[in-house]
Amino acid sequence: MPATLRRITAEDLEPDAAFAQTRKERRAALLPIKRLRRVHLGPFCTFHFECYETMLFQVQEMLLTEKGGAAQVPDELHAYNPLIPQGSELVATIMFEIEDPVRRAAALARLGGVEDCFYVQVGPGKAYGVAEGDVERTREDGKTSSVHFLHFPLPTEQVTVFRDPAVTVLIGCDHEHYSHMAVLSPATRAELAKDFA
Repeated sequence: MPATLRRITAEDLEPDAAFAQTRKERRAALLPIKRLRRVHLGPFCTFHFECYETMLFQVQEMLLTEKGGAAQVPDELHAYNPLIPQGSELVATIMFEIEDPVRRAAALARLGGVEDCFYVQVGPGKAYGVAEGDVERTREDGKTSSVHFLHFPLPTEQVTVFRDPAVTVLIGCDHEHYSHMAVLSPATRAELAKDFA
């Protein structure tokens, strides 16, 4: 399927009983891909770069655990299909992961507007994240969500440069209270390059 048309359809889904039988093996097969697509940024933030395979597994998991049957399928496809990259972008679920609830609340209270500060940098060019569905993730009191869904649209020239191993590619955040960068490994870059047309 062309990268610009990647979508999960009802026909792609296994019945719950069949998925339950293969779930463990499918999870094990997906783990190496997910590891390459997980990049830590600073002390408590993680980018999880999504793709068709990660979203298909997530939809199957939701259907199996929530047991909503065929009636649940349209809602899951509506929720997860927008997180599949469409050939000229990277898509990431970005999570602030702090176990202690007091520390987590304090950190998130200082990070209002952080969803506008994440970027992918290819050489000198930065592509800032665009929130999925333009959903506001910062509350009126200035506290941000612990989870953000962002699209990073890359112009054609940046996609070309992304594939050049001589050029540094990194992710970053330039929020005043969470300024961090992380260089993508060659293996992660090779995996993410599959998202482009």
